[in-house]
Amino acid sequence: MKCYGYIRVSTREQNEDRQRFALREFGVKERDLYADRQSGKDFDRPQYKRLLRKLKKDDLLCVKSIDRLGRNYEEILYQWRMLTKEKGIDIVVLDMPLLDTRRGKDLMGTFLSDIVLQVLSFVAENERINIRQRQAEGIAAAKKRGIRFGRPPVPVPENFHEICLAWRKKEISLSEAAAACSMAPGTFYGKARRWEDKKETASAV
Repeated sequence: MKCYGYIRVSTREQNEDRQRFALREFGVKERDLYADRQSGKDFDRPQYKRLLRKLKKDDLLCVKSIDRLGRNYEEILYQWRMLTKEKGIDIVVLDMPLLDTRRGKDLMGTFLSDIVLQVLSFVAENERINIRQRQAEGIAAAKKRGIRFGRPPVPVPENFHEICLAWRKKEISLSEAAAACSMAPGTFYGKARRWEDKKETASAV
């Protein structure tokens, strides 16, 4: 049997040290720790996939809490059953002693573990939904206060319309027009199209 640990944080700002310390205390060696900095909405994560390729029958997978494994109810249940039933490995969730497949392999133990797993998986996904809702509400409130998100708009030079006309008449290429405006070709093209749309709307009025 070999013991592996899995760590997940959602963003680069989050610290994984607490998970790493707990797994090391449990007995997982540093070289057998796999960490992803990615959302738990699904299991399309590079280090998790590497870990799956390493895991063999009778190995042990350890995670700090069930939401570190994932935050998608259906996906957590599927991965858990695939790992324990198909791959034949054991899983330990440090924050929830009942989720230790090495114990209670009889019918009652399996039944209790399944109930706890389903409840915790539901809570994990529900928290993910709440986080997204709070983020959306925060962004909406910030926009109402006049806070802008994303990159500031690229200013156009005073002779922008002249450059646009020269480009449309094929007197200069797209890359030359973009360079004259100190823009990327895609940015110039988008602004040129919007300028033309405004011009057409004004002439129609």
